[in-house]
Amino acid sequence: MTQTTFPTITDKHELEHGAALAPRFDSAGLIAAVTTHAETGEILMLAWMNAEALAKTLETREAHYFSRSRNALWRKGATSGQIQKVVEARIDCDQDAVWLKVLPQGDGGACHTGARSCFYRIVETDGLKTAPDR
Repeated sequence: MTQTTFPTITDKHELEHGAALAPRFDSAGLIAAVTTHAETGEILMLAWMNAEALAKTLETREAHYFSRSRNALWRKGATSGQIQKVVEARIDCDQDAVWLKVLPQGDGGACHTGARSCFYRIVETDGLKTAPDR
């Protein structure tokens, strides 16, 4: 069974320099998760995690996220085959964002549109353009 509770640390020094994982979830119970390719460093996606998703990710070493639109936990790749094997998980200085370094499975895609990365469009002054590496 996955433990989904994390300690709360109020001491700033302990939060920023201590050894305890004490993620600071927002008022909706979520924390941002940036996911990059473990070998190339490419940003694959930004998603959200609740305590259960973070705990399952750490336990299974496969990325789990929380879908705000479906209001449900989801294991990345459960239906698409785009499972993300977690090589390393980091948390930022004040423990309110997670960084996952993953090895994508399947065809290597991360985006539900079929793109390798969710960041496949370039913002120009006149609108959006699809990146040449899409």
